[in-house]
Amino acid sequence: MKYGGYLNKVAWVDLTSGNVEYKEISNEDAEKYVGGRGLGTKYVFDNGPLVEAFSPENLLTVMTGPTTGTQVAMGNRLAVVTKSPLTGTVTNSHMGGWTGSRLRWAGFDGLTFKGKSEKPVYLYVEDGHVELRDASDLWGKNAHDVVKEMKERYGEKDLSVMTIGSAGEHLVKFASIMNEHDRSAGRGGTGAVAGSKNLKAIVIRGSQKNAVKPVQPEEHKEARKAATKLIMENAVTAPGKGGLSVYGTNVLTNVLNSVSGLPAYNGKQSYFDQADEISGEAFKEHLVVSEPTCHACPVACKKELEVKEGKHKVKVESMEYETAWAFGAMTGTSDREAMAYMLYQCNDYGMDTIEAGNVMAMAMEAHEKGFIEEEIKWGDAEKMIELLDKIAIRGGIGDLLAEGAGKAAKQIGAPDLAMSVKDQSIPAYDPRAVQGIGVTYATSNRGGCHVNGYTIASEILGLPEPTDRIESKGKGTLSKIFQDLAAFGDSMDICKFSSFAEGAEEYAAQLATLIGRDMTAEDVMKTGERIVNLERYYNNLNGFDGKDDTLPKRFLTEGANKHSEGMVSNLAEMLDEYYTERGWINGVVPEEKLKELQVI
Repeated sequence: MKYGGYLNKVAWVDLTSGNVEYKEISNEDAEKYVGGRGLGTKYVFDNGPLVEAFSPENLLTVMTGPTTGTQVAMGNRLAVVTKSPLTGTVTNSHMGGWTGSRLRWAGFDGLTFKGKSEKPVYLYVEDGHVELRDASDLWGKNAHDVVKEMKERYGEKDLSVMTIGSAGEHLVKFASIMNEHDRSAGRGGTGAVAGSKNLKAIVIRGSQKNAVKPVQPEEHKEARKAATKLIMENAVTAPGKGGLSVYGTNVLTNVLNSVSGLPAYNGKQSYFDQADEISGEAFKEHLVVSEPTCHACPVACKKELEVKEGKHKVKVESMEYETAWAFGAMTGTSDREAMAYMLYQCNDYGMDTIEAGNVMAMAMEAHEKGFIEEEIKWGDAEKMIELLDKIAIRGGIGDLLAEGAGKAAKQIGAPDLAMSVKDQSIPAYDPRAVQGIGVTYATSNRGGCHVNGYTIASEILGLPEPTDRIESKGKGTLSKIFQDLAAFGDSMDICKFSSFAEGAEEYAAQLATLIGRDMTAEDVMKTGERIVNLERYYNNLNGFDGKDDTLPKRFLTEGANKHSEGMVSNLAEMLDEYYTERGWINGVVPEEKLKELQVI
């Protein structure tokens, strides 16, 4: 018997031939990998780990989870999983809004793409069918124009558009897939993989009337009610009261800066004097004009900005904490209006703002130290705007910077200037001031990443319980716990911010009653562990091991400043503890662990 809660339909699209097959999700795959990130990783792994990222043989998957498009609070996400051209690892990148929900309402749990079309195409999805259509007239257009064109062509009702812009077409290694103008599958170069396949867009029409019904409706209602209550009462997520709801994710800027946990000037410092100017509070006071939200989300963390006049006149959603940091502290910038314009550029071109800010910060330090001839000064917002234009089309120095900070720094002979892990740049938390996030960065299977194990919740926000940010003992264990829970949540596919209020018990209760399967909190954590180990096994087969689980030299040898004066990351101690907890040997999953978790 098939589990409820699934459409049991995935479209397998061969872009070379144009053929489409519709396949069900097996019970075994549903049990072991759930959906979203987990199932996408399983499909990418089964396709063969050794393919090149830009090869037609690489598999690009767009997967929802069983809670996507349901009434589960914050159940609205989808995962894009593929082999990353930036890192060479398996990567998963998630987006919210309404697109994932509409894909489910259109009759699909997911879409997979293999091969390469002879000409640009887009996929049209509606009523349980997909069709490849000519996108030659869309090639060369950026994301905002493509979304506008598709809505004019098909009407706005119940329609979502995913697309790449110039960055994806020019194979910028950190190109994103955009949806609904300003949401993105941002990290790992998913947009470049789509561009390499001549896949310009995915157009989805789906109505909420087609939402999946829970197998145990009364029990599911109670489980959902209990979880939602936690969200509504949590200090971080409470609508109109919690920090996310009031200021968006950028509420964290002043919080992290207060402990010198905000990397500045390419990580040369851990405190930014102008942090208050780029904070969520400042943006809300000066530029926020509306607060859109995703399907089934009471939190409304998105904050739409508008610069109403001047050379940076623009309307854009949403200045996330990571973006404010990347275009602000990391590059020595405090011009809010210019930062809003840079966000608009990245969304239109389809580029990861974290990597974009990092690569420009690397270039600034590289120029300062004589590795790059072109003048790129700290805090020069107009130069940054010019560089983003060049990166998107690989023009001039943009061709170098389009490789991402890690690869570009190696090319100029200055690898230590890249604040990257496995060639993916770090996000906005200094691992010297917050110890646990350092081991999380180092061990993340997709390269420098915080959301695959957000220990900041405990170390800074005290959720679900506080741990000492400067203590390294116990942080390997903490990182594993957060990584395993995140892997499961990403597979449901529920918003990561739900985990500020919910835990494994709430996830288990909601999913079990939705799909009609017995499930405990222990099952949740074991499933998450299985997914993390499958990803690690994929990476191991591509030559990654303990040598790659490290941090930029700067964070290991150069002390933080201000409130965390002199601190460095105690990575070695945490990494030993982490490997012990995982049962890995020098970053490699042994065969017995793979068998124990039923990965092989």
